[in-house]
Amino acid sequence: MSLYHSLCFLLLLSLCHGSHSHSRGVRPRRTPHLDGLIPNGNFEHIPLKSNMKGRTIIGTNSLPHWQLSGHVELVSGGPQPGGFYFPVPRGVHAIRLGSLASISQDVRVKRGLVYSLTFGATRSCAQDENIKVSVPGQANELPIQTVFSSDGGDTYAWAFRAMSDVVRVTFHNPGVQEDRTCGPLVDVVAIKEILPLRYNGGNLVKNGGFEIGPHIFTNYSTGILIPAKVQDIISPLPGWIIESLKPVKYIDERHFKVPFGLAAVELVAGRESAIAQIIRTVAGKAYMLSFTVADAQSGCRGSMMVEAFAENERSSFLYAFYHTKLHDFGHLCGPVLDSVIVLPAH
Repeated sequence: MSLYHSLCFLLLLSLCHGSHSHSRGVRPRRTPHLDGLIPNGNFEHIPLKSNMKGRTIIGTNSLPHWQLSGHVELVSGGPQPGGFYFPVPRGVHAIRLGSLASISQDVRVKRGLVYSLTFGATRSCAQDENIKVSVPGQANELPIQTVFSSDGGDTYAWAFRAMSDVVRVTFHNPGVQEDRTCGPLVDVVAIKEILPLRYNGGNLVKNGGFEIGPHIFTNYSTGILIPAKVQDIISPLPGWIIESLKPVKYIDERHFKVPFGLAAVELVAGRESAIAQIIRTVAGKAYMLSFTVADAQSGCRGSMMVEAFAENERSSFLYAFYHTKLHDFGHLCGPVLDSVIVLPAH
């Protein structure tokens, strides 16, 4: 049996305007059977007035397609009493989860397949608000921060494997605040089937062009935050490991400058933001690792440099600096990584 490990890599840096002769990503064999909003995923089908007390929803089944538990509010975007501002960038309404409150929905899927949830979440009061997203047997608790998008329009992705043909998707506020109405806002929820990966064009890297990933909203996007591996067992960015303390940002060509294809990854949190993939190599052989580094042209200031490492079957990429946007010092940003290719050196 052959021994597999990395012995030598030749690093070739491709500029974003350079030629690109190899296929960059995996072309799906079929269209995902789910790729869009779940029923009433934007909360625009609102409860009857008789089921509302102010903006508090009364009754477990009063919000169409959802089941509620605890103090749940239907809020509108914009200025709020007390000097608060609720960003609802993709529509009119959002759901606010008070202390220990939750919303759930049963979603039809296919047993054994992998799915990714894409959802918008924003804190509304406290600095330490979290949101827990789960299906039966799988869960993740995410801190809701605004440093990645200072306008509050942060979007997250979380993946799971369906263990049955119907799964209950739940968003829960695990925190308890002095003001029980305080908690994260959820303003949109979508689901996408993650297609199986395959090698393409001799490239040893799977999904090297980041073409397969979570659902991307068409009407508004500040990028999608992909949590670290320590939080997620199944990645919504298949083939890749987010091996850092902070997430990376998945960006699309509709809203950002992407070097090739439909999507890429932005390293937004300095050395706390890193991405890697384990590939199979043969002992004693040399390989060429090429990749594209670019600027998303979103106003990020500073040098766009990426450090690449190849060791023990693992190729890793990280960004050593912390940068913010030129006209928005609260918005972290960084270089864009795309078109990662590993080929045998001839």
